Amino acid sequence: MTEKAANCTPHDNRMIVYKSTDWWEALRHLRSSHIIRLLLRRVLFVGLYATAITVVEVQFRPLNITVDKEFFSFMGIMLSLLLAFRTNTAYDRFYEGRRLWGQLVNNCRNLAVLLHARLPAADAANRAYLAGLLSNFSIALDGHLRKGVKFDKLTEVEQGFLAELRLADHVPLRLAALLQQCYERLLSQGLLLPTHLITLQRHHEALLDVAGGCERIKNTPIPFSYSYFIKGFITVFVLVLPFNLLDTYQYLTIPVTMFGAYALLGVEMIGDEIEDPFGKDSNDLPLTQLANRIRANVHEVLGVDLHEDVKGLADVPYSVVF
Repeated sequence: MTEKAANCTPHDNRMIVYKSTDWWEALRHLRSSHIIRLLLRRVLFVGLYATAITVVEVQFRPLNITVDKEFFSFMGIMLSLLLAFRTNTAYDRFYEGRRLWGQLVNNCRNLAVLLHARLPAADAANRAYLAGLLSNFSIALDGHLRKGVKFDKLTEVEQGFLAELRLADHVPLRLAALLQQCYERLLSQGLLLPTHLITLQRHHEALLDVAGGCERIKNTPIPFSYSYFIKGFITVFVLVLPFNLLDTYQYLTIPVTMFGAYALLGVEMIGDEIEDPFGKDSNDLPLTQLANRIRANVHEVLGVDLHEDVKGLADVPYSVVF
């Protein structure tokens, strides 16, 4: 299997990429999102429920249920405030995840630039070794935050490297330790000076800071009771909504209820999707593409050849999120 095949398969999940200023293109991507398809199915069920209530009420008038409109409006305001807070909390987690990976990109580039400036141009062995370790760290962190590290994506920097790495419980931590050992070895060989090591240390420590920050987001979900409360509130609100609209809208109650359900359910489902930015949904962060970009950057800076197919994975016309 080629390295390209190992890193990109026909079954990749792809993050939706679109121009935010192009309305028609954004609408065209509706069918591309799993969350939108699931939302539309739920809205259809709400429409069937509203249809049943409306037909029974308008045709047979057996129901005698009244809902105070002022109280219902007040509950709607309360629900909108809860949903706004819910969405902001979820987006904060999404944005923090992207910020952490931006720090990872910057610190890997900084390490590569500093090492390139110090290592002799002819020292191909150390350059290739360091480029492989830095690339492996980001790719391993991608897998560590998802379904597990895919070792066939990592670079075999020396004989038996991957076999030994498979024994590690925390692969990114092991790679960071190997990087530190390499710095110390270069220091003992006179290729680095203590002042260089101090400068490198700041960027090296940031790698594990990023890993720890990502683990904190992944392992600290939104409290279940809070999420359950909002879902229960939305469910009751949508079930009662037709009774509040029937005396005014009659059969128009059906589309109005569906539109309201679309807005309320959609906001909550989007929050559910983005609160874990390291998942595999189409709106999650494109960690695989970011990891491939780091690999291309550090190889370029350190002057280590990288196959064009592998290098191209950093700038594919879509964003791989698996």
